[in-house]
Amino acid sequence: MMVRPAALNAVIAWIFIAGAACFALGATPAYVDAVGGPADSATFFVGSVFFTVASFSQLLQAQNPMLTDVDDTGQHARQPLGPWAWRPRDPNWLAACTQFPGTVFFNVSTLAALVHNVTAAEEDRRVWRPDFFGSTLFLVASGLGILAVSGRVVPRPGPAARSIAWLNMIGSVLFMASALASYVLPGTGEMLASQISSAGTLLGALCFLGGAALMFTAWRSAVESRQGDLPGGHGSDAAAT
Repeated sequence: MMVRPAALNAVIAWIFIAGAACFALGATPAYVDAVGGPADSATFFVGSVFFTVASFSQLLQAQNPMLTDVDDTGQHARQPLGPWAWRPRDPNWLAACTQFPGTVFFNVSTLAALVHNVTAAEEDRRVWRPDFFGSTLFLVASGLGILAVSGRVVPRPGPAARSIAWLNMIGSVLFMASALASYVLPGTGEMLASQISSAGTLLGALCFLGGAALMFTAWRSAVESRQGDLPGGHGSDAAAT
């Protein structure tokens, strides 16, 4: 399969935006009141599917350096999309590898949430545990993402790339807070802290939404930086002066 690097990055960004928007919408009280519980749960499930598709696409992107290490001309040239690669020393690849199964756990959790009239024990086992595992993997992936833009791996990470990494970390922390707060108490059948759960999901989704939107800026900055490093590029002129 052949893809254009810039087009693939744009598609990934838009799918992440769609997924984050679904989660933010689903956590908005006015939306829940307007559509009801079943439709709200379906919104979260659809959002989780968007997250999984985008995360898997990002994993394919991360394991094919020719799809990311491109200049202005190369970003529009079709490149082969390899099915699998082993890059354990690349924090970007490790982050993508960790994030993808996290999204699958969210698929399981949000799908299980569509089933109503279950016991507190079943709620915790089918909904809460996958949500907690997914949030944990998102935290780990976000930490690896911050490492990738620390300057040790990417020599000159742009401000947009750093902002994405930190927005994803904040979003992951908020998702974890939401997961912990959504634990269903066996004695009462009520969530530990429903308001914190809703707020954590909403604010975390908005962080992921902002990070996804910045993917366009980060891509342009990275391409311009590589273009400047070419002979005759702006980077060479700057070095000469």
